Amino acid sequence: MSSAQQPQKTFVEVGGHRLEVERLAGDSRRPTLVFLHEGLGSVSLWKDFPASVAAGTGCPAVVYSRYGYGQSDLLEVPFAVDYMHREALETLPDLLATLGIRRPVLVGHSDGASIALMHAGSRDDLTGLVALAPHVFVEDISVKSIAEAKTAFETTELPQKLARHHADARRTFYAWNHIWLHPDFRRWNIEAFLPAIRCPVLAIQGADDEYGTMGQVETIERQVGGPCEIVRLAACGHSPHRDQPELTLAAIERFVAVL
Repeated sequence: MSSAQQPQKTFVEVGGHRLEVERLAGDSRRPTLVFLHEGLGSVSLWKDFPASVAAGTGCPAVVYSRYGYGQSDLLEVPFAVDYMHREALETLPDLLATLGIRRPVLVGHSDGASIALMHAGSRDDLTGLVALAPHVFVEDISVKSIAEAKTAFETTELPQKLARHHADARRTFYAWNHIWLHPDFRRWNIEAFLPAIRCPVLAIQGADDEYGTMGQVETIERQVGGPCEIVRLAACGHSPHRDQPELTLAAIERFVAVL
């Protein structure tokens, strides 16, 4: 990693909570990439992927851990069904304003991609949006795999692995797991946000995703109000940037180059 891509770590206060943030330098004439992590993600769980994208595109980048994740403040109350809505409509706009970021490119994975889509469907302030393994509605495959994740957390070394990336891995895991398995969450659906999305969208989906089907990205392509490109990756599960990093990086670089 070059010195230009060495992350600058800090904490910022947004919505009354201290959030962990890393910034990567880049060409100030290019849009800033803002990375939104998955349901059990954090700044550190992205590993070197944001730096690779920043280097490959020449863009500055921001990576942050949401409230309750990574080294950000610990959750004080459980997630409600609308926890991603609140992140997209309240916290993310405040964070961008606090950091002085205008017209970014959002790069979201899983829950983070859903948050990015809701943000894009509620505000006209993005240059582009990359959605990795997004969710726009709840599928049986999602619930099944999340139930299996609960078993894994309780019977394997998963808690120890997550503890490397979260201040309180148990609290973080169960906040995410409980709400996704709550009966009320089966009705969670963000398709209503899609027609208002006007910025270019790149949606990347693995053919072997254990948490969602191609129906997710096909729904996005069909319903968004602006241009949308789908990349379908073979031999790829729920994390395209880990399972197929070279193909994922190349697709993002092509997408960002013409924004």
